[in-house]
Amino acid sequence: MKLGIVGAGMIVKDLLSISSNLKNIKFVSICGTERNKESMNQLKNEYGIENIFYDYNELLNGDLDAIYIGLPNNLHFEFAKKALEANKNVIVEKPFTSTYKEALILSDLAKQKQLFIFEAITNQYLPNYNKIKELLPTLGSIKIVQCNYSQYSSRYNSFKEGNVLPAFDPKFSGGALMDLNIYNIHYVVGLFGKPKNVEYYPNVERGIDTSGILILDYGTFKCICIGAKDCKAPIANNIQGDKGCIYQDTPANVCKRFELLMNDGTSSKINENNYEHRMVNEFIEFANMIKNNDLERCYKMLEHSLIVSEVQTIARHKGGIIFPADIDIK
Repeated sequence: MKLGIVGAGMIVKDLLSISSNLKNIKFVSICGTERNKESMNQLKNEYGIENIFYDYNELLNGDLDAIYIGLPNNLHFEFAKKALEANKNVIVEKPFTSTYKEALILSDLAKQKQLFIFEAITNQYLPNYNKIKELLPTLGSIKIVQCNYSQYSSRYNSFKEGNVLPAFDPKFSGGALMDLNIYNIHYVVGLFGKPKNVEYYPNVERGIDTSGILILDYGTFKCICIGAKDCKAPIANNIQGDKGCIYQDTPANVCKRFELLMNDGTSSKINENNYEHRMVNEFIEFANMIKNNDLERCYKMLEHSLIVSEVQTIARHKGGIIFPADIDIK
C-alpha cells in the first residue's frame, strides 16, 4: 500500500517509528506547512519518504492508495472529505470527526464511492482486546464497567497560565473527552455496542472539559468512563460480572496485559499482544483490507466509529461543550 501522510506532529512520528513492522506499507509522501519544513525533511531522510508537499492538492494528485490524516481534531473532517472526493482511501486519526454529523457525511461519501475509510483507533485491532471479547461470557451477567484514563498533561500548566494549546482549545475540538475518554468509549462500545443512554459530567474551564465523568447506561449494567488531563490516578479498566471480573492496569488505547479474576478464587494473567507498539496491528489490518478489497469489514468498523462519534457528540452537548463544528458543517 502506497501511503501519503498529512501532518508532521507527534502521532505521525509515532507511526513512522513502526515502519519496519509494516512491510506492506510504503510511505511515499508527506504533506505539511512551511512551519514544519525542518521536521518533514528529517522524517523524509530518516524513513526514505520520496516526496514532501506543502499543498494538499498536490499530495492528492499523486499515485497513492491511501491518505493518513494526523492533524488536529478539528481538521479531520475537512481533509478526509477532500481525500474521498479525490477518490483516495482514508485513514484518519482518532477522534474520527468533531461531530456525529461530520462522521455521517464521511461515511455516506465513502460508501457512495466504494472507498475505504478507517478511524485509527488502536484498541479495536489488538489481540488482547479480542481476547477480552472472547472471555466476556465467562464473567456471567455484566454488572459494572469502569474505565479510568487520567493522565496529567503538561499542557494544563500552560492552560492555567493563559496559554491555550490545541489540546485545551474548543476551536481545535480539544478537551479530555476527545483526547483520552474517547479511547474508553471505543473500548466499551467495541465490547457492548451502543448504550441506551449517555450522560457527561465535565469539569469545565474556559469552555473546555479538562476532565470529566461519562456514564453509559446499558440497561442491565452501568458503565463509568473517566478521562482527565488536569489530574492523575492509577489507570485501570474493570469489567465486573456476577461470576468474575477482568482487570487491566494499562490505558484503553494500549490494552496490554490483563487479569481474569473469578469468584471461585481462580485467576490467570493474560497477554496476547504480538507487538510492543500499539499502532502496528491496526495498520497491518488497514493494508490487508485494502489489498483484499474487504469493504465489508471496513464498513463494519465504520459503523463502530459512527456509534462512538454519536456517543461523544451527545456527551459533549449534555456537558455544555460546544465546538465551531457543531454550528458549521462545510
